[in-house]
Amino acid sequence: MPAKKYMTWAAVAFVAFYVINQPDGAAQSVESAANGIASAAGSLATFVNALA
Repeated sequence: MPAKKYMTWAAVAFVAFYVINQPDGAAQSVESAANGIASAAGSLATFVNALA
């Protein structure tokens, strides 16, 4: 599917452009995403521990 391939390349180009032009904003976005994943993992661990 060519459209999917073009969309993938467009997304990669956008990310590269964002990282080059806004490195602080890109780092903050990655940090926020990592914090969200860590929070979700902590909540899941608490839930599983409560089952035992």
